[in-house]
Amino acid sequence: MKKTLALAISVVAAIIFSSCAPKMMFGVSTITPGAEGSAKVTTNKNGNYVLSVNVLNLTEPQRLTPPKSVYVVWFETDVSDARNIGMIKVSTGLFSKAFKGSFKTICVTKPTKVFITAEDSGNVQYPGPQVVLKTE
Repeated sequence: MKKTLALAISVVAAIIFSSCAPKMMFGVSTITPGAEGSAKVTTNKNGNYVLSVNVLNLTEPQRLTPPKSVYVVWFETDVSDARNIGMIKVSTGLFSKAFKGSFKTICVTKPTKVFITAEDSGNVQYPGPQVVLKTE
């Protein structure tokens, strides 16, 4: 009985600690210095990785030099190069003038690095040179 209880507690603890991941903070941007944000990777009940990205004070891409159309979110893993996983839209809130954006997706492999680039199109295959934010 005691062994069964100890085993159950160990399994629950392992699940809790493996599904909780620290936030990966984005470094200071040279393109949009006021921008800040984080990326968090957790696991879901199917064993897939859930990537959540939140940004604040990221200016509209049309206001960059040179102007761009969209922000694209990318991730890298230990076994693959950068992969375009979608666009992040920034907008102001109802009671705030601060630009905010969020993005969430499910990945089969664990992201080790996340970054955001400013692009002319959302369907690019390779990241352009304007890396706006990247995790450290």
